[in-house]
Amino acid sequence: MTDRAGAPAEGAVRKQSGGPSLRARVIAIALATAVLATVAVVYTVSAARRAESADAPSAFGLDRGQLYFRSTREGDGAGRVARVAAAPAAPGAAAMDVRSASAPDRRTTGGPACERFYAAGGTALCLQRRPGIPPAAYAVVLDGRLREKRRIALTGIPNRARVSASGRMLSWTMFATGDSYATTSFSTRTSILDTRTGYLVKNMEDIPLTLDGRRYHSPDVNYWGVTFARDDNRFYATVSTKGRTYLVEGDMRSWSARTLRENLECPSLSPDNTRLAFKKRVREGARDPWRLYVLDLRTMREHPVAEEHSVDDQAAWLDDHTLAYALPGSGGKGSDIWTVPADGSGAPALRVAGGSSPAVVR
Repeated sequence: MTDRAGAPAEGAVRKQSGGPSLRARVIAIALATAVLATVAVVYTVSAARRAESADAPSAFGLDRGQLYFRSTREGDGAGRVARVAAAPAAPGAAAMDVRSASAPDRRTTGGPACERFYAAGGTALCLQRRPGIPPAAYAVVLDGRLREKRRIALTGIPNRARVSASGRMLSWTMFATGDSYATTSFSTRTSILDTRTGYLVKNMEDIPLTLDGRRYHSPDVNYWGVTFARDDNRFYATVSTKGRTYLVEGDMRSWSARTLRENLECPSLSPDNTRLAFKKRVREGARDPWRLYVLDLRTMREHPVAEEHSVDDQAAWLDDHTLAYALPGSGGKGSDIWTVPADGSGAPALRVAGGSSPAVVR
């Protein structure tokens, strides 16, 4: 429409100079949504491809006399499982190799990518975290050649992993909230898997608990750090409630647990099933709160080991006389694996520089 001079009429000017039509806006929103969805799909597929590559067949399996661990050394299979000989070739050789920058590192790399790892009895447990939208976590059961047998989707941050001596019973702990035992603002979820029957306990918080001789109920109960006896029935674990931690002894067949002792975390049963290594809170607060101890189950007497640093780990027994555990690496980077005599004698020794999650295959 034009006026007499040939210029557009006033109403036409207002119509043309206004914003885009409703139809155009709907189309633009739809296109933007499609683009975002495409980006998300591409990212997720890319993450899945990275996950597949992380699960590539290992260069080695579970061989006796080998110390397996998660490598934390940058640029050399970091995040993947590696191994070294369980015992040094000669007294002092292991300490010499890992302390000297020029000495060769005799680790074998090429294992699966894991956040936490443990192996025994021809079975390995690998806890993984995967990027994506949303991020995911898994408990991956591996056979003696480190090939995947079962994968279980999890929620949270991987924290503890254990396999019984026979390889039948598996347990893992995830941080549901929080990421440190040094504070009270955390929640855990601990599972148990019987690989023979396939039965999975998704969360052991429902196990009937007896505390100080009485049946106990509380909404704040948390379990973590399970360790199994040779009979694949008895187990030990940590339970926390009302700001206190306890050692519990559990029975799989009767599905029950009872407290044995206070102030005991992350128990680890010796190969001869007579002692428990554990971390004990020796000072309040989040700064260096723990000390590594050993409890004799026959006498119920405990003693500290020679390691005086605060150990926030579930120690592993290399044999009936030696403990292995992870400590923060130099400069706060990564972690290193140390060993110490279980009887309280001797001194700590650096075993593997750039490692965590130690486990000896016997």
